[in-house]
Amino acid sequence: MASDPTPRADAAGTAIDAVSVLSEDSRRRMFAFIRRARRAVTRDEAAASVGISRKLAAFHLDKLVDAGLLRARYESPGGIRRVGRRPKVYEPTDAQITVSIPERRHELLADLLLDAVLTEGADENAAQAAVRSAERRGRRMGEAAREETRPGRLGPERGLTACERLLDRYGYEPVRETPTRLRLRNCPFHPLAAKAPDLVCGMNQALLGGFLNGLRVSGVQAVLAPEPGECCVRLEPSDTDHDDQMTQDH
Repeated sequence: MASDPTPRADAAGTAIDAVSVLSEDSRRRMFAFIRRARRAVTRDEAAASVGISRKLAAFHLDKLVDAGLLRARYESPGGIRRVGRRPKVYEPTDAQITVSIPERRHELLADLLLDAVLTEGADENAAQAAVRSAERRGRRMGEAAREETRPGRLGPERGLTACERLLDRYGYEPVRETPTRLRLRNCPFHPLAAKAPDLVCGMNQALLGGFLNGLRVSGVQAVLAPEPGECCVRLEPSDTDHDDQMTQDH
């Protein structure tokens, strides 16, 4: 889903790797020192901040760079030009670390609500604006995914296969109950959905329905089917009378 505010194919794994890197005490303290410095820091400065050797500091700093938490370059600290080889300096990246198991997407929900507040029309209330915002975002996501993958015509089975990969990336933990029905085992918006189920579940349904429309999946709809501990939305055939007879795309 290309419109995600934090679009990474393996965001959870990246965050877990970063947290693992920071589990070492000296490494974590050097990272905190560099973030507070608000400028590029040399290896010698980083080493002195935690009382270890320059060689050991270089090892830990390279680990932080590999994890995407720091960036490294060669430059004289403070912008002072000196003769000879410029020292390697380190500074923080813009990476933000969030680890949640199961995965949560509260930043997406907040972004949708903010969009609703900023675009609320005179003829709608706040809840209606939120649902509209979610449907519009979902449609854009589906259109972007279709443009990227160019899947051709998508009936129920192929359409759900395309949705399954993307919903898994979003933390929904999709499970294929039948060839044409997809249950979502995790709610990315929990526990906020439990506090305001009508609003959040309505937005979730609109988001996924918009995604189906943008991706142009025929014969599938997003319906409210709440189950304890799971997402409130399920993807199923739009013609429930022919549910299990739909075993191939048309």
